[in-house]
Amino acid sequence: MRSILILLSLLLSIAFASASFPYQCGPHSCQFGQVCRIDNGVCNCIPINDCHEVSLSTKVVGTWVDGSRGNKRFTQYDITITNNLNTNIKQIYIATDYTLRLRDHSNNSIWNVNLLPNGILTLPSYQPSINAHASFTFGLIIEGTQPANLNVLSVSF
Repeated sequence: MRSILILLSLLLSIAFASASFPYQCGPHSCQFGQVCRIDNGVCNCIPINDCHEVSLSTKVVGTWVDGSRGNKRFTQYDITITNNLNTNIKQIYIATDYTLRLRDHSNNSIWNVNLLPNGILTLPSYQPSINAHASFTFGLIIEGTQPANLNVLSVSF
């Protein structure tokens, strides 16, 4: 049984990596663990740990059990994107994976952000940028109590 769980975890990891990566970054292709950093049109792939220009933070708003949905537990999160730069972020793309289990499997469970068909999150049209040293928050409701895996794919400034 344990070997089946390990195999399943490995397959899910491979599925996520193959679905989102390599990620096109101008003439480059960023790999898993890298961020496409676009500074005045110049694209570079940098290790995710070296991307200090932007940060994501997750805050639990509340957790509850919904009896009408088979006693499933749901959690609401606020996700804050913080711009640590002295210039505006023009665009950001955030990768998700199988852990983004939206309550309604629709846009009713995620707000203040665009969820693209490929599972990537991006700023909504009414928030085309994030000002220097400012933050922007979006929300979501997912099944369970573990937060969704969210990683910055690309940031443009």
